[in-house]
Amino acid sequence: MSEDLRQLRLPFDVLPVADKPGRVRQVQLARGLVGYRLVRARRRTLALFVDAQEIEVRAPHHASIAELEEFIRSKERWILKRLAEPRRPPFFWENGARLPWLGRQVTLALLERDAGCRLSERRLEIGLAGGGSVRERALDWMRRQALSFFRERIEALSQPLGLRVSSVGLSDARTRWGSCGAQGRVLLSWRLMLLSPHLIDYVVAHELAHLRELNHSRRFWDVVASLYPGYRPARRELSSLARSLPDF
Repeated sequence: MSEDLRQLRLPFDVLPVADKPGRVRQVQLARGLVGYRLVRARRRTLALFVDAQEIEVRAPHHASIAELEEFIRSKERWILKRLAEPRRPPFFWENGARLPWLGRQVTLALLERDAGCRLSERRLEIGLAGGGSVRERALDWMRRQALSFFRERIEALSQPLGLRVSSVGLSDARTRWGSCGAQGRVLLSWRLMLLSPHLIDYVVAHELAHLRELNHSRRFWDVVASLYPGYRPARRELSSLARSLPDF
């Protein structure tokens, strides 16, 4: 069962984003009232995620409100523990800023008379001609690079077991790195590009394993191990590094 509750910033002032799918509800915890988003899905277990300032509960269609809210309440102490952890460092989109990218650090170079984005070994050039903020231009480029890279890694890692992915998409999640639906659609957070390629491969292997096992049973981890034998240290490394990534 997934319990990724990292990066909840305010204990009881969490308002789900209005224009995302799902139903917005509130639950009474010992320390106060907290908002969460309920998303019904074709799944067997409850899953609880926190992305930025939003709590999301994914639940099977048959799960009752009482059941899922009791699950949230059972995690309150752990939620408060996560709240005490250091926040992600803010990122400033300015000339000379250093950005993690696929296991290395690159320096932003803002070009007044140029357009588009280009990456060299140690430099990410962002053209300012034509309008649009530095952030918008950079994130658009990052997402396009991410989708291409993820498709390549999914194709490579799925071949040994003959796994079939119906489609690949991007998410904007900060802590939930990926998901895989029952129909074979894989979603990966573009923010994975801020990490080393071997950690991206671990996340890809994790999601591909769900094509065989829609759970986190022993059989599931056996599939992960067959796709990515060193998954245990990668899993620990990912958990450790996730909190140090810049906040865009």
